[in-house]
Amino acid sequence: MHMADALLSPAVGGTMWAVTGAKVAHCAKKMKSLGSERLVPLMGVLGAFVFAAQMINFSIPATGSSGHLGGGLLLAAILGPHAAFIVIASVLVVQALFFADGGLLALGCNIFNLGFFPAFVAYPLIFKPIVQGGATRGRLFAASILASVVGLELGALGVVVETVMSGITDLPFTTFASFMLPIHLAIGIVEGVVTALVVGFVLEANPRVVFDPGVYRGDARTRFSTRTIVAAFAIVAAITGSVISWYASEHPDGLEWSLAKTTGSEELNTTSPIHEALASLQDRIAPLPDYSFRATQASDRQPSPKAGTTVSGLVGAALVLLFAMAGGFILSRLGKKAT
Repeated sequence: MHMADALLSPAVGGTMWAVTGAKVAHCAKKMKSLGSERLVPLMGVLGAFVFAAQMINFSIPATGSSGHLGGGLLLAAILGPHAAFIVIASVLVVQALFFADGGLLALGCNIFNLGFFPAFVAYPLIFKPIVQGGATRGRLFAASILASVVGLELGALGVVVETVMSGITDLPFTTFASFMLPIHLAIGIVEGVVTALVVGFVLEANPRVVFDPGVYRGDARTRFSTRTIVAAFAIVAAITGSVISWYASEHPDGLEWSLAKTTGSEELNTTSPIHEALASLQDRIAPLPDYSFRATQASDRQPSPKAGTTVSGLVGAALVLLFAMAGGFILSRLGKKAT
């Protein structure tokens, strides 16, 4: 669901940059007031995990499409909504700047669609009320699947609205939405299962590490230390990004598939000077475009595509880990000084 710049007018893209920037500032202020230093390591490794997981597109049977984890609800369930929004922003910034995944003009939209709806709508209004009675396995799966579906559906609808409001394509609202919403329903179900498994693991290992342990009201026994949990997520992120990502589906993702069904093409082109300038800038600054070496695009003697994927997975996960941890640490320290 990473939007390309070609879908957006500068007015809509710029507006969403402002909206998302204001939300990031609000989350930063909230985190400063909490001073939650204990979340900083988890912010880093969970950000790395989500980055790596987003590299794995899974096929959606009988559609010719694929999807990948969004991660917003998973992050909110463990870190709380404000830290989750900061982390998802870190993931998407790294993807756009280092891998040319998602447009620069569209970055505000992408952060908002993938971060706001899961963290500030689906988590507090659906996930949290369901599990508050006690995080049994059944409640956790029900809450995760329902909230994941709602979060992704709202994000998919956001893509449709932002695209139609831009008015630079001929995409009819009803037709575009009729493809976007069903395909992201299927993706949301898979995301819900993954979210339930990951959150369940954390609660089983050490429920005290989550942002709000009182929400879950489960067994409070500590089976593993925070350090062990952090190390486990770091290892899983490294393996996922460097090896498991080799086997990602090559089918178009939900957005590309919906565009193809609506227009006959997975990508749209624009000749606006602003779009061209941003595309040129992104091409210059992204060292691993499309998660591969530049040499694979310009030379007859191409290195293994798997090597480019492995390097991209490891470098990207490390960058997200550093960005998210640095942001969390700075905000938490500022919060301590303010108090």
